[in-house]
Amino acid sequence: MDAKNTIVKPWPKQGLSDHVRAAPTPPGPRPSREEAEAAVRTLIAYAGDDPKREGVLDTPKRVVDAYEEIYQGYRECPADVLDRTFSETAGYDDFVLVKDIGFNSHCEHHMMPFFGKAHVAYMPTDRVVGLSKLARLVDVYAKRLQTQEHMTSQVATAIDEILNPRGVAVMIEAEHMCMSLRGVTKPGALTVTTHFTGMFRDDPKQLVRFMTMLRGAHG
Repeated sequence: MDAKNTIVKPWPKQGLSDHVRAAPTPPGPRPSREEAEAAVRTLIAYAGDDPKREGVLDTPKRVVDAYEEIYQGYRECPADVLDRTFSETAGYDDFVLVKDIGFNSHCEHHMMPFFGKAHVAYMPTDRVVGLSKLARLVDVYAKRLQTQEHMTSQVATAIDEILNPRGVAVMIEAEHMCMSLRGVTKPGALTVTTHFTGMFRDDPKQLVRFMTMLRGAHG
């Protein structure tokens, strides 16, 4: 599905959900870098440390640099990620599964990390997308403030609307630091979320095949 010498077609963007069609629109002017670094210094002081101490003097700059990377999904468009598709499938008529896609995200409630693996499957119609694009799509949504439930639904909806397949299956398994390091402090607990459309929702046999392939992957 990443092969060369296939016909590449852009996918139309009409009729797509807002979160699929474009990157999020900022609610107002973006704070300056200086304002962001000042906010980090405030948090350092709130934690009880001295923002002028040598060890944390450059921390605001590092934190803002990290934010540019871990929240880059706010500047990326899912429709662009899946824009190029391949129409030559050589009669392939089964579903495509990419499993164990590692990701890192941040909980929108506490701004603490959650991380794990996403498993994504879809049944193509007349076109397929490069396999790496499915992993990139997961990252687009992961690199935003998120809930796992919302992220699962967004990934499935984007594939469903852009590729128009016969069905989509998405399962995400993740550990949440807001549960592992604070509150009930239960490290190692995994949260599992799923979203199914089309044949994966309507045909129990296909859902069983999807789940069986995942269980095999996990031993």
